[in-house]
Amino acid sequence: MYTICRNHSQTLFGSAIGNLRRNLKRTRGAIPWLALLVFPFYGHAEVWNLKAAIDTAVANNPDALAALKRIEGAEASLERASSMGKPQVYLKGSYLQTDSPMMAFGSILNQRAFDFDLNFNNPGTIDNFNTTAMVGIPLYTGGRVSSGKRAAVAGVTAAEFDEVAARHQLIAQTVRSYLNIRKAIEAVSAVEAGVKAYTSATKNARLRYEAGQMLKADLLSLEVQLAQTKEQLVEAKHFQTLAERNFIYVLGLPADKETVLLTENDPDIELIVEPESLSYLARPELKALMEREKAAMEMKDVARGGRQPSVSGFASVQYDHGWQTNKSGESWLAGVAVDLNVFDGGKTTSQIKQAEAQLAELREYIRKAELGIGLEVEKARLALILARDRVSVTGLAMQQAEESAALSRARFEQGALLTTELIGVESRLIEARMRRAVALADEVIAIAELRRAVGFMPIQH
Repeated sequence: MYTICRNHSQTLFGSAIGNLRRNLKRTRGAIPWLALLVFPFYGHAEVWNLKAAIDTAVANNPDALAALKRIEGAEASLERASSMGKPQVYLKGSYLQTDSPMMAFGSILNQRAFDFDLNFNNPGTIDNFNTTAMVGIPLYTGGRVSSGKRAAVAGVTAAEFDEVAARHQLIAQTVRSYLNIRKAIEAVSAVEAGVKAYTSATKNARLRYEAGQMLKADLLSLEVQLAQTKEQLVEAKHFQTLAERNFIYVLGLPADKETVLLTENDPDIELIVEPESLSYLARPELKALMEREKAAMEMKDVARGGRQPSVSGFASVQYDHGWQTNKSGESWLAGVAVDLNVFDGGKTTSQIKQAEAQLAELREYIRKAELGIGLEVEKARLALILARDRVSVTGLAMQQAEESAALSRARFEQGALLTTELIGVESRLIEARMRRAVALADEVIAIAELRRAVGFMPIQH
């Protein structure tokens, strides 16, 4: 009978600790280990509330910072696309010496140093210093510049939505890791209460054994159970430490050896409320894909613009000076150029087909995303229902377990309860308290996940 109760206690505790371990893995895997090398050493204990944790994560986590850098890259692409429709100004300079008749004659003319006595076949060594200023401006590009600019604008907007999605995901991870610490703390408290109860029962049993009212085997059973519960306490504290380290990882800070302290009765948790609507049209990932669809449509127009003529204007001013002739001259040039792609071997046609295929592919990704997000919302909704049912059931179970434990302890002290029965009662109380703590935290996590799934920030502003 004793062996059965001991194994049952280990199974119940192992189940609760397993839940903590799985919750830790959900957030720990998302944090790059390189963050330990990037950010300054974080070596002082601090009392954290949820809002401060979220602000720190958004400011320091590599995923959040990388999303901001992607926005900067998209904005740079927009600047590049916008520059294609603006005037281009160039300056260049050169100095040369030559005895080539053709180049020498051209330099002499540019320097305004022509003389009819010049030997055209052997003009001698001529030098020339040239500075030229040039300006060019596209007048008509078949819509390629404007379409490219609109595609870049859509790319910037898509990157901004990606940043919002990354921030929502990060906030959800922060909420989870924050509440995982609370779950671990409650688990430690539950096991500590079990240790205290077994310690009291063991002292009472020793007195009864010394009085000849209890078998030594029953006393040993309680002592062994006390030792096992202390071992469970060590393991629970270990998982609390892991939860604290994982919390620091999510914040984008290096791990330290200090205990993470949380605000008691944190009012920020009350800001995690169930969304009023389950519509996921506000989901930033979906909005980002919609913007990329706009960009793909514009890029198709860019490819089609290859069949249109392009018109550009140009002008230049140059100055030439020669020390051999001791003469100099200025000249200018201006004009309009028209380019028309008559035949390019099917290059433009293939680019159009490629752009159309990419657009069609992206639309399928959008449809897949809509289906996936719809399923994600439904899973989150069902998870919340399950979490609330567990809160209701575990509340009643803990109340019953506490009443049963109080009655059983009193009966054991009077010698009216077997040792194995007391062990079972205390084990069930520990398990009930742990399950209650996990259920309460999981309910808040489920609400945060549901808010993120429908496109809202996991916590209200």
